[in-house]
Amino acid sequence: MSDGGAAVAERLPLEARDLVRTYPSGDGSELHILRGVSLRLQRGEAIAVVGTSGAGKSTLLHLLGALDRPSSGEVILGGESVSGRSSAEVARIRNRFVGFVFQFHHLLREFSALENASMPALVGGANPDEARERARGLLEGVGMGHRLDHRPWQLSGGEQQRVAVARALMNGPSVLLADEPSGNLDTRTSEELHDMLFRVRDEQGCALVVVTHNPALAARADRILTLRSGVLVSEEDPRMEDKHHAM
Repeated sequence: MSDGGAAVAERLPLEARDLVRTYPSGDGSELHILRGVSLRLQRGEAIAVVGTSGAGKSTLLHLLGALDRPSSGEVILGGESVSGRSSAEVARIRNRFVGFVFQFHHLLREFSALENASMPALVGGANPDEARERARGLLEGVGMGHRLDHRPWQLSGGEQQRVAVARALMNGPSVLLADEPSGNLDTRTSEELHDMLFRVRDEQGCALVVVTHNPALAARADRILTLRSGVLVSEEDPRMEDKHHAM
């Protein structure tokens, strides 16, 4: 039975087990942000994480993407646990299995769109020419093929996020993590970005976790999870109500 469970875990792009994250407070006590969060994400599944400001949504996403370490608990990416690993090993796992899209694109100002998109592959030791060709294809796929040589400061906010999406997909991640990806964009550009994220999910089969305050974006997910008092509370798929009425 244990071997079968391990085989299932290896097929999951992301699994979190009993994540706890605390920080020291000014009076010497501990501030509890996450209290035993567990999550299993299937291939191609989209999950929205919602909650009030300061609830710990970004903290959770950073733990899921191995940008931060939990106080206790375990994160498993592509079947590989990041617990007890060196920083170099964690970086390797993260670079292989995870793509990030943040509210602030974090593009490198001195590099072109093509160079920014290529960066994860180059960091991973890929052949520079092959990395550039893959980046070119990804940028064309997100509608940025005509802006390859432009620097971030020459691009609109929506264009910069498109480059960030291409960069996130550079190493063919099994899970894409997006933290308020349209938080700084106007309504029309936000909708275009949302369409792109779900198209990427459908075409590439990667799992998607979106932290958002945007109800329209959350409603597109397969599951909505609310972070409340440090734990995740599952909400009914917003589309299920319509299905019940239809029946």
